Amino acid sequence: MLDERAKFLLKALVERYITEGQPVGSRTLSRASGVELSPATIRNVMSDLEELGLIASPHTSAGRVPTAKGYRLFVDTMLTAKREAIAAPSLAPDQPLRVISNAAQLLSNLSHFVGVVVAPRRASVFRHIEFLRLSERRILVILVSPEGDVQNRVLFTEMDYSTAQLIEASNYLNAHYMGLTIEKVRDRLKHEVETLQSEIASLMQAAVNAGTDAMSQAQDEVVVAGERNLLSVTDFSSDMGNLRRAFDLFEQKAQLIRLLDIAGEAEGVRIYIGGESQIVPYEELSVVSSPYEVDGQIVGTLGVIGPTRMAYDRMIQIVDITSKLVGSALSQSK
Repeated sequence: MLDERAKFLLKALVERYITEGQPVGSRTLSRASGVELSPATIRNVMSDLEELGLIASPHTSAGRVPTAKGYRLFVDTMLTAKREAIAAPSLAPDQPLRVISNAAQLLSNLSHFVGVVVAPRRASVFRHIEFLRLSERRILVILVSPEGDVQNRVLFTEMDYSTAQLIEASNYLNAHYMGLTIEKVRDRLKHEVETLQSEIASLMQAAVNAGTDAMSQAQDEVVVAGERNLLSVTDFSSDMGNLRRAFDLFEQKAQLIRLLDIAGEAEGVRIYIGGESQIVPYEELSVVSSPYEVDGQIVGTLGVIGPTRMAYDRMIQIVDITSKLVGSALSQSK
């Protein structure tokens, strides 16, 4: 456990480093902290903090910088919520994808880092399904959602279906199941399989399973804005390796979706520092995220990704405000 003096000095060091971006020395800290301690005493406390892994000393400087562990302690126990006036323009009600695109840009503009928004999830409903024979035991399944989104999947079947059988299967599905969720169709097919020809029933079940994957992947859309902002962050621009890894992350959007999905399981703003999330295993990056709601239901997640040296109090406000704006815009656009 840290005593009050160590906590006070760690808080002062972190705040100073976040503001200036330069390693903080004992003399600087003695002037900035306002505490009546000599530089020698402060050096001793900083040595203790370093042994605990809360701060580190870069090779090129006598000053210290916070570690990911130090940031975590700061955020969890020392962060002072400063309610500053953040001029966040409202998000106009619009098509969902346009709302989240605007929200990602808003997060980026306000934070000067990277804004990320996962699209709201919808029930996997189909308006029309069609089967097209490609070759022996290869069938193209075409699924059309109520919004007009088209998803294609290729099925590899155990038997060769004739064109007449494919038409029969698509007509049956469109006549009996149009407008239902893919999940409901799958459940009902399990109970009705005895009344259908066995070969047609197996084709329908395979198509519905493929439709579940197709519809869920179509909805797992993530919008990223402001990647280039990292070019102006000293922590990244001075190390091309760090910058390259960060840009690789934004290309691998499935990782971002998994991270934000985890964040969406909890209420309120979540903070991942350094490699804590394991899904974004980069010591140089932190994520501040929050779920957003429509009609009281969590439908998606958004956040800011930036360097570990960020003003966490401000990022919390930005993310919290934007999540409320997105929820409001999506509710009005229904």
